[in-house]
Amino acid sequence: MPWNLSSTHAQPGDLAQLVGLRHKHYIFPLVPGGLMHTHRGVLNHDDLIGLAWGSQVFSHQGSPFFLLQPSLADILTELKRSTQIMYPKDIGFILTTLSIGPGQTVMEAGTGSGSMTVALAFAVGPQGRVVTYEKRPEFQQLAQKNLSRLGLEGRVAFKLRDIAEGFDETDADAFFLDVANPWDYIAQVRRALKPGGFFCNLVPTFNQVETLLYALRRTHFAFIEVCEIMLRYYKPEPTRLRPTDRMVAHTGFLTFARRIEPGEDARARELMEEQDVYENSQNETKETL
Repeated sequence: MPWNLSSTHAQPGDLAQLVGLRHKHYIFPLVPGGLMHTHRGVLNHDDLIGLAWGSQVFSHQGSPFFLLQPSLADILTELKRSTQIMYPKDIGFILTTLSIGPGQTVMEAGTGSGSMTVALAFAVGPQGRVVTYEKRPEFQQLAQKNLSRLGLEGRVAFKLRDIAEGFDETDADAFFLDVANPWDYIAQVRRALKPGGFFCNLVPTFNQVETLLYALRRTHFAFIEVCEIMLRYYKPEPTRLRPTDRMVAHTGFLTFARRIEPGEDARARELMEEQDVYENSQNETKETL
């Protein structure tokens, strides 16, 4: 596996990162006999292989660099892309809120360039499985290349399909839906999720969230939450600590929900009303009659 975070020393085939002055950095695989060309000189891969991660290294011009393993955030922001990428600030919160972990089966629709697919595949581990749907072949091909570069393609099943046709899978632990009109596919998502399964969507505007909320209520999702993540960095100077000049603010609204199984027992009415499920169930019964 080229991206090996458990090693202590750089080995052939490892994905490495050089960080130079003003945080200029390069991510590349270590290849015996290879050369890394930078704007501050050339480094020989053979001189890097065998060094401890975190070592100082120098180009042929004497320019200094640190040799590191790239983090997941580094990789996600550097992925080749043909669509807007997911930001690490959103991805981290999604992974924890959806409780994504080793051995799980997680679904995604709207593969795009594969940044979220990478994060999901990393989180589920070798025993887990990610199933991702995309209708545009050029997007899927790019995502496959990005996953292959990291050695994660074996954890992912890529499917080329319009998701209006539904999904092959059932009983998925979690589902991340990244399309512009998510409300059109909530019924299909529900059938793909296990009872109690986790759902998340990311859209950029208020009106999209509003329409999605109606669809989630109608389709027996509850414990719905809507939020956005703001991230502000500070300059790490002890004597003049202050915010950096720029911050990553609004990137999208996150909507989370859980699939529930509403019943007929009147004792649950207050709980159902609290989750705004009871009224929708009653309306559905009247429409059926």
